[in-house]
Amino acid sequence: MKKIFLLILSSVIVSTSFFAQEVEQKTVKQKGHYNVSKFKQLHEELPTPDSQHTASGAPGYEYTQQKVDYKMDIILDDENERIYGEETITYHNNSTDKLEYLWLQLDQNKRAANSKSPEVESSGLNTLYSPSQFSKTFIEDKFDGGFKIEYVKNMDGSDASYLINQTMMRLNLDKPLATGESHSFKIKWWYNINNHITQGGRSGFEHFPADDNNSYVIAQFFPRLCVYDNVEGWQNDQFWGRSEFALEFGDYEVNITTPDDHILGATGVLKNEQEVLTKMQQKRLAEARKTFDNPVLIVTQDEAINAEQDKSKKTKTWKFFAENVRDYAFATSRKFIWDAMAVDINGRTVMAYSYYSKEANPLYGDHSTRAVAQTLITYSRHTIDYPYHKAISVDGQMGMEYPQICFNPGRPNPDGTYNDRTKYRMIGVTIHEVGHNFFPMIINSDERQWTWMDEGLNSFVQMLAMMDYEEGYPLNRGLPKNIVGYMKGDQSKLAPIMAKGDDLYEFGNNAYAKPATGLWILRNTIMGPELFDHAFRTYSKRWAFKHPTPADFFRTMEDASAMDLDWFWRGWFYTTGNNDIGIKEVKKYHITDKPTEQAIKVYKRYGIEKDQIPPSLFLVSEDSEEFTEDLKGKKAEDYSLLTEYIDQNFSPEEKSGMEAPKYFYELKFEKPGDLVMPIIVEFEYEDGTKERKQYPAQIWRKNDAEVTKVFPSTKAINKITIDPDQETADVDLSNNSWPKTTETKFDNFKKNQIKG
Repeated sequence: MKKIFLLILSSVIVSTSFFAQEVEQKTVKQKGHYNVSKFKQLHEELPTPDSQHTASGAPGYEYTQQKVDYKMDIILDDENERIYGEETITYHNNSTDKLEYLWLQLDQNKRAANSKSPEVESSGLNTLYSPSQFSKTFIEDKFDGGFKIEYVKNMDGSDASYLINQTMMRLNLDKPLATGESHSFKIKWWYNINNHITQGGRSGFEHFPADDNNSYVIAQFFPRLCVYDNVEGWQNDQFWGRSEFALEFGDYEVNITTPDDHILGATGVLKNEQEVLTKMQQKRLAEARKTFDNPVLIVTQDEAINAEQDKSKKTKTWKFFAENVRDYAFATSRKFIWDAMAVDINGRTVMAYSYYSKEANPLYGDHSTRAVAQTLITYSRHTIDYPYHKAISVDGQMGMEYPQICFNPGRPNPDGTYNDRTKYRMIGVTIHEVGHNFFPMIINSDERQWTWMDEGLNSFVQMLAMMDYEEGYPLNRGLPKNIVGYMKGDQSKLAPIMAKGDDLYEFGNNAYAKPATGLWILRNTIMGPELFDHAFRTYSKRWAFKHPTPADFFRTMEDASAMDLDWFWRGWFYTTGNNDIGIKEVKKYHITDKPTEQAIKVYKRYGIEKDQIPPSLFLVSEDSEEFTEDLKGKKAEDYSLLTEYIDQNFSPEEKSGMEAPKYFYELKFEKPGDLVMPIIVEFEYEDGTKERKQYPAQIWRKNDAEVTKVFPSTKAINKITIDPDQETADVDLSNNSWPKTTETKFDNFKKNQIKG
């Protein structure tokens, strides 16, 4: 219904608090200061736009990107738990710079016997050790899992010049590599594979003592090129183990030799299916490619158990080709059950695969491939259509991601049962790791520098996929109320999101949860799904198969939505501030046609005596002495001036839909917190009904400490609550309600004791 808010019927505007008040002006000499507004633009924080990374957040007309192609022959030595490899690398210089050398990543050197990675972490002496812990800590030789480089050669067979600096290798070129030129070279290497269950790591094997077999999840297994761009130059930071990778796109031809009884999944298209799969497996796979509702078993559990019994001495070679991927990984074991299901991505069929041991069944059989499929569907809707031909989930008992393949945790009890906690953890991690196919495997940000750009963005879309997977899916990480504990924590142990992953105290909260929460707030509270989703898809489309920076994301989100969000990026991403908005004061006013003392004083200053005041409506506060008994219960329609005004200015049709306010509330909001946020206010009326009002964050532009708003109402308000659904990560709810409750937790405890 329409409501009449215009109550002043004369040319002189008079009111207590609401309208013009004369304030004595005092001249105070103050020093100048810089712009400290929370709404200051991010010009100082963001890099200057250029012809590669534009001011709109889109790639520029001079955007360039390097390309690296790999041809590899890999041998998995199951008996000795080693990887042997030879590769030919072709580096294409598409930049405008001449390159004097190339930098490669040797990530396995983190596990070398002389690795400095353990030396950069602080550690104290325990007072209690088990014998095995004591032996591992003080007696046993360190496991040596670093690369053993047998040679680095030029294509003519001559030795290439190179230098290894921990996890980095510099290949020295005989002459600078000019724009448009390419350079090829060869590397041969091997390394000892680590047991990732007992020794940790993002790659390795798991040993199963019961049947004396290994399952391998292999990644970072080959020397690979670093990124070179116009933002960082060479991204050749050392790999200390936490912050992940910056990689170039390229094509991979990979031949992997394994024991003959192994089942293998890998990045890329399998080119020799007829050579490595049985006729029955080929038939089942063909059926799976047409089955969109339930996974089809390619290798059954009984077949996997039979394969566990005897270790074949024969070998076979799996041949793959992967086009335009930024990395490569594979998983292989004779223990693997394998199932598959087709997924419709806007009319194009993509395959969802799962490889898992019997120890992971039936949990994996029930949910893994279905979770893969749902991830591809949801992410394709919110970003870009999934461009590759498959996505794989492997029972790897870790959470790690690579193009088209990821390694995930989750196993049932020995009797095959599992509870909801195990189920949802397995599904959540699977969706998260499969989702990494989009961030950063396609939208290829620099993980070593900006962890949040893949982990945070991915964690956000993961929430949407989990809700799609199952109605009522129990969300945790990413909800605003769940980040509060972190955000109001010890400031000396907090870092802004815009910090390198290696420098963070609480990696999970900072790199995953807080950025995901920020996007959740943007989508659901600040921007709205329609604006947010379009902008987020725009970013994804612009930067698919390219290297975006944080500025590209921030600028695109604003460019595609027509929303100035600099205040949000600064507060949420560049600071460790938190949000706390409260109700400082509420005053209730009533209408009167009798001039108030304040009004009389104001008119008198303009030479108008009390008996000369024109007919007007005035507002008087309930806590004023002028709030007399005759005003209580008097309704707005009782005032003849108001009735007369309505009769003279509105048609009968308009009047029938009008309802004049009877009460006026002056709300004073305070903001003890550092961040600015919208003010979400819920009003609960005396009849039990509720109404909500949201004031944009820009309400804090002129006063960062407190603001005042007027709320006219046809009904008396019993209760006012700020952020009733905890949408803004408010760290202190004790000041969010009016009237304020004086009950303490101890009072509630006493009540419960009495009841008991």
